[in-house]
Amino acid sequence: MSTALTTDDELVHTHPLAAQADQILDELTPRLRRLADDLHDDPEIAYQEHRSVGRIVALLSEYGIDAEVGAYGVPTAFRARVGSGEPRVAILAEYDALPGIGHACGHNLIAASSVGAFLTAHRLLPTVGTVELIGTPAEEGGAGKQRILEAGGFDGLAAALMVHPGSVTRVYGTGLGMRHVEVVYNGVEAHASAAPQRGYNALDAVVTAYQSIAQLRQHILPSDRVHGIITDGGQAPNIVPGRAAAHFYVRSATLGGLADLSDRVDAALRGAAVSTGTEAQIEWDGSPAYLPVNVNTALADRFVRNLRGRREFPPPTPGEVGGGSTDMGNVSHVVPAIHPNIATAPPGVGGHSAAFTPTTLLPLATQGIVDAAFGLATTTLDVLTDAELRTTIAADFALASDRAAKENRA
Repeated sequence: MSTALTTDDELVHTHPLAAQADQILDELTPRLRRLADDLHDDPEIAYQEHRSVGRIVALLSEYGIDAEVGAYGVPTAFRARVGSGEPRVAILAEYDALPGIGHACGHNLIAASSVGAFLTAHRLLPTVGTVELIGTPAEEGGAGKQRILEAGGFDGLAAALMVHPGSVTRVYGTGLGMRHVEVVYNGVEAHASAAPQRGYNALDAVVTAYQSIAQLRQHILPSDRVHGIITDGGQAPNIVPGRAAAHFYVRSATLGGLADLSDRVDAALRGAAVSTGTEAQIEWDGSPAYLPVNVNTALADRFVRNLRGRREFPPPTPGEVGGGSTDMGNVSHVVPAIHPNIATAPPGVGGHSAAFTPTTLLPLATQGIVDAAFGLATTTLDVLTDAELRTTIAADFALASDRAAKENRA
């Protein structure tokens, strides 16, 4: 698996620890597969992942590693550390499921690959440096990483890494920032047949807002997204609804784009109240916003290099973005980070669908766990041992942060 290949005039990189990492992962694979299966069979949603955390911590204990459960003041977060001193690198694990369709985003595979990477790095750890495994709950809308960030959980790290499963393999896409907005319209109830003239229809306000946002979609960037649902449409057809509500997600690829699109959506929500004679109560970010992923190019390049011959990643494309959002984006704006995708499902099987959930049990997914763990472990070890790489990563992070700040001011 680690045999060198040639592409054009370049000798494909073979990591000096590849043979050792392969041997360790060969030993770990049955246990990692069992962990992924157990999480699949017993899915837990955001901030309720107590059994999932228990399974991960029990596996770490089998290899002599203690973990702190409830780290950072979050009951279903955890932290394990091996090594000592600086630099410090964190491998992040996710393990929450989606309501109704279980691990349709493959977080059971994320947990297995991150644990595998951590245990591999532990066995190959240099004499100086620290590797942390940080269990981050509630990625699916609960922004668990933001809570850990606010508690200082990512302070001082040289890098933070994780891999996400899917039906494509890529590393350079930025992902979309995302904000939540909830609106409640308050009108005046009346008999819908006997005295409709006495009412102010809150459902009309929601429908007007929904249609205004639908019309807005014609005039936004191709990568921008706005989508939502009506959460309250009234109580009975013969009552003019005095209350109605909706919940929207607003997404854009840059901080500035997210701010601009939010302003336009906010105007549409307020305009619907004016046109229907109702009052609007608008709440932005009842759940924390997810920022666009700030991909650290130097770190991504090393990850790609270490997996060459195992996984082939498309080269970076200017302006490349993904359609989803993640709270890893929040982490990536405070510490150098990557969030690659590795294909674990057949092409065309999209995440967040019932069809994706059983794909996490396939041999293709098992190979994804192994490849992701190998890439994460070897890249982590490179960051710990290569001072020049750390300098390049830090410089790339500074440039990207400056660019993001300029976009936000524009």
